[in-house]
Amino acid sequence: MTENTQQQNPAPTTELPTQYAPAEVEGTLYERWVERGYFSADAASEKPPYTVVIPPPNVTGSLHLGHAFEHTLIDALTRRKRMQGFETLWQPGMDHAGIATQNVVERELAKEGKSRHDLGREEFIERVWKWKGESGGQISGQMRRLGDGVDWDRERFTMDEGLSQSVQTIFKRLYDDELIYRAERIINWCPRCLTAISDIEVEYQDDDGELVSLKYGDGDETVVVATTRAETMLGDTAIAVHPDDERYKHLVGKLIKLPLTDRSIPVVADEHVDPEFGTGCVKVTPAHDPNDFEIGQRHDLPNIAVMDEHAVITVPGPFQGLDRLEARSAIVGALRAEGRIVAEKRPYSHSVGHCSRCKTTIEPRLSMQWWVKVAPLAKAAGDAVRDGKVAIHPQEMEKRYFDWVDNLHDWCISRQLWWGHRIPVWYGPSGEVVCVGPDDEAPTGEGWTQDSDVLDTWFSSGLWPFSTLGWPEETDSLAKFYPNSVLVTGYDILFFWVARMMMFGLYAMDGTPPFHTIVLHGMVRDQFGKKMSKSFGNAVNPLDWMDKYGSDAVRFTLARGANPGVDVPIGEDWVQGSRNFANKIWNATRFALMNGATIEGELPPAEQLSATDRWILSRLNATVAEVDALYDDYQFAKLSDALFHFAWDEVFDWYVELSKTTFMGGGDAAKVSGRVLGEVLDVTLRLLHPIVPFVTETLWTTLTGRESLVIAEWPSDSGFRDAAAEQEIETLQQVITEVRRFRADQGLQPGQKVPARLSLDGTTLAKHEGAIRQLLRLQPEGEGFAATATLPVSGATVALDLSGTIDVAAERKRLAKDLAAAEKEKAQATAKLGNEAFLAKAPDNVVDKIRGRLTKADADISRLQAQLDGLPQA
Repeated sequence: MTENTQQQNPAPTTELPTQYAPAEVEGTLYERWVERGYFSADAASEKPPYTVVIPPPNVTGSLHLGHAFEHTLIDALTRRKRMQGFETLWQPGMDHAGIATQNVVERELAKEGKSRHDLGREEFIERVWKWKGESGGQISGQMRRLGDGVDWDRERFTMDEGLSQSVQTIFKRLYDDELIYRAERIINWCPRCLTAISDIEVEYQDDDGELVSLKYGDGDETVVVATTRAETMLGDTAIAVHPDDERYKHLVGKLIKLPLTDRSIPVVADEHVDPEFGTGCVKVTPAHDPNDFEIGQRHDLPNIAVMDEHAVITVPGPFQGLDRLEARSAIVGALRAEGRIVAEKRPYSHSVGHCSRCKTTIEPRLSMQWWVKVAPLAKAAGDAVRDGKVAIHPQEMEKRYFDWVDNLHDWCISRQLWWGHRIPVWYGPSGEVVCVGPDDEAPTGEGWTQDSDVLDTWFSSGLWPFSTLGWPEETDSLAKFYPNSVLVTGYDILFFWVARMMMFGLYAMDGTPPFHTIVLHGMVRDQFGKKMSKSFGNAVNPLDWMDKYGSDAVRFTLARGANPGVDVPIGEDWVQGSRNFANKIWNATRFALMNGATIEGELPPAEQLSATDRWILSRLNATVAEVDALYDDYQFAKLSDALFHFAWDEVFDWYVELSKTTFMGGGDAAKVSGRVLGEVLDVTLRLLHPIVPFVTETLWTTLTGRESLVIAEWPSDSGFRDAAAEQEIETLQQVITEVRRFRADQGLQPGQKVPARLSLDGTTLAKHEGAIRQLLRLQPEGEGFAATATLPVSGATVALDLSGTIDVAAERKRLAKDLAAAEKEKAQATAKLGNEAFLAKAPDNVVDKIRGRLTKADADISRLQAQLDGLPQA
């Protein structure tokens, strides 16, 4: 099935410890892989390239289950492609994580009684670099624990020199192409972090607040508006109504007195207003609400900011200097005193945005910021998917992608931080504005200053697929490994990271998209489907599970839950089950080695193999084909399940057990089975390796005496199939399964031996009598044999002498009860299927389910009646 030209290890051994101890092998194995350069990618190689970038984790981060999940999937893909002969690059690196990192270092400074302003910008940045060197990037060591096959020699950081050049280059090009501009717009503002933040850094949750209905104006010119943010009324510059709302047409264009101020504001007609919601009137505060800002732009309204960057009221008067929440209460009280409160509802639950870093309530704020004009870039990103240049998997996620890129607003890219890529724009003493590229000299002289803001972290990570390969230089790595083959990432950042990489990749690389395929996975959740969170008390540190069960167990559990685009529930008992699977692989391989399993020499021709051997080889090739197809469709859960059931059920539970009789007999037959078992284990371990690399590497190198599975050849389907052997062994399995069930029903212990007569003549089972007797603990008839139970199964008859082992009367009563239940089930199913009215209305899946119940009931009746007939008469 495969050829392997690896050199053998100096001293191959067929001995394995009695138990598998992951902690004793994983670290050593991983470092050996790295030292031998297995994960290194050669840009000069003539092999076809296969490239995947790691979604760069934050330098402040540590490995969580989401990382472990995503990394397991990527590692499985790249390990398989490496084994298939591709020049494989899994590009590692970390994101500088502007806000998160600055917050970490500022907290450290606070412990010293200092702020960043005490240090100044340059010294603070030096302090961040020092922290990064000493404490940042612990996730790299944790990735090694997981087994990530990344090329560590190529590790990049979004603030390193090469990537900084990439950032400056693309900023300059976009600026020169008038795709970057500076303007005053509404942004998400964090009063604690004192910066604009991106949409993805805003977490929405339902908070209890208050809904207050306020009366503006008097007499016939009275309107009522409702708000959850009464403090912003100080910045109202209009009341808006729908143009077709007859109730307010007489007010459009008129001025209405704004309470608590000496201002009057106009009533404007705007189609944004929903006349069916509330009173049909809305207050317009352009400086503190994005929708109001748009209304203000359409009606040329003034923008009145009522808070500073700390969310403290700045409007002169009794509320000046109050925090926004204090001001809210004070303003409502003042309005109540004037009789302006029409209604109050508290608590009033509504969705409120919070900073994901510090949990402070976000303040929409009008601010001068830098923006990317996304319309032409977003169109190209949408067209690349529509034209088939880029495939999204699963395909149903395309709609979400198009909904986003087709409706993108311009992107605010400036952040009021010190840590990050500083905006390469200088301002002159006479109002000059100069954008500086990496090859340009920055303006000098009196009065020239650089913009104090830094770029959004997503700006630099949007360049990741090509900046990590040396762009804007025309490097060998860029030529070899761009575009990436596939991007594996969560659907939650489809809009924020994936779309930005698409826009920048197509723009910078002359229309070539950054990857061929986008594979979107779901989020890891707890076993009840609930989001994992420290605040919920259900967050899991994957390292704890690795310590307890081994990295392979964690990886296999995650892969087995990875259905495309669907969230993944996971519990510790599932990891324990995967640990048991690793132990099963270990024990089965130990058995095989002790019984002469080998990969030496050619497989005997089919005519020299037993039906059992031909069956397992047929199933092996079918599994190779199935796993390949599922890998190519990114169906990780299905391929993991297929491997689990093939390895555990067919190889370990059936083939190994059926082969024990052959091994005990010795001779040429045992040698043939040893060679077949060696072949099956060789291929099975190769198939399993991308997902469970550590245990398979240990077992495979012991079995084969060869260097490493990491560089072994991926199995191929030889095309060998034997339908007759598969049918023969399936019949054998039916007999063994049915008799085992009967034994269990009688309360017999698994190891209890029972005299039996096997009537197998004329069936394909005759040659398997030894295996049947061994697996079912059936003794020869012997003298005085008297059949007390007869089981007709699959054309064969098994007669058992259960004298003295069962209570016949109690067993007859139990079987009769089960038979009556089966006959009732059959009658109910038959009645429904005979009801034309029911069949006309019932969905196909419901009808199919009832047909399945009928089939099962028929089988149960036949089985139970046979067991009753086989019991001795009272």
